[in-house]
Amino acid sequence: MERNVASVAVMREGETLLFDCGEGTQRQMMRYHVSFALSDVFFTHFHADHVIGIIGLMRTMALQGRTEELRLWGPRGGTRVLRRAEQFGFDRLGFPVQIIELEPEQSVKRTGYELIAFTVDHRGSSSVGYALVEETRKGRFNPDLARELGIPEGPMWGQIHRGNAVTLPDGRTIEPSVLVGPTRPGRRIVITGDTRPCPATVEMSRNCDLLVHEATFGDEEAERAQDTGHSTAREAATVARDADARRLALTHFSARYSRDASELEREARQVFSEVVIARDGMEIDVPYGEEEAGARVEGRGARIAGDWRGGPGAG
Repeated sequence: MERNVASVAVMREGETLLFDCGEGTQRQMMRYHVSFALSDVFFTHFHADHVIGIIGLMRTMALQGRTEELRLWGPRGGTRVLRRAEQFGFDRLGFPVQIIELEPEQSVKRTGYELIAFTVDHRGSSSVGYALVEETRKGRFNPDLARELGIPEGPMWGQIHRGNAVTLPDGRTIEPSVLVGPTRPGRRIVITGDTRPCPATVEMSRNCDLLVHEATFGDEEAERAQDTGHSTAREAATVARDADARRLALTHFSARYSRDASELEREARQVFSEVVIARDGMEIDVPYGEEEAGARVEGRGARIAGDWRGGPGAG
């Protein structure tokens, strides 16, 4: 096998968020240096290939002496499934586990961003995707102009950048608009989990920086994709095109494409050019919109890493 089952990690400003937890996720995290000091795991749905790895992950955390709470998020039905996973085996975990069921369109607010759950179309399950949406950022401060205007570097600069006018010792009042540019959008990353192409994904992915979309099948199995609640690579690319996404990462391939997914890439590129075929351990930097593609600002960048393989037999 060239690909493991579903799990995607998002690393943002020192925080790690895990989306789905297929079998062996803890092994892959160690292999690719993804921190175990995470606080949240978000499940798109509860088919086995997306959830069974949480048992091993929690056991590994317990062996490492974890005491901090772990939060497990997912669509309705999560409490029943995840509580069983928590209780699997005979030993008790040394840390609390909180399980939260999310309703579609429910938002999880965090400092500087929010995570929004949205309904996707996967046959036979209550399934959601997730959009990580950063807050709008302040405009750029112009330090050179501030010096030219005789504004001393220090607290006054901070006041102006926060949107407050300042009065200089000579009586001049400097408005923020003189030195601060227009506000700038944050980043948006969308992770679909298993799904048919659907309007909700298009809408949630509008102008996103990165769309991570399943592509279980190629064109020759389009009918099977429809029957099993999955997408073809071409369909995923159509979603990205219709949403005006900046980039598309294709994931969750059927085992027949495990060694060579070039056919899926070729079919997707006929519709949408900015496509990457995900592989185990791949890291994708997600720069801010005004940065050049592939740029990285240390301490400010976000990246995703994960392992992917389709599991049409498991759902």
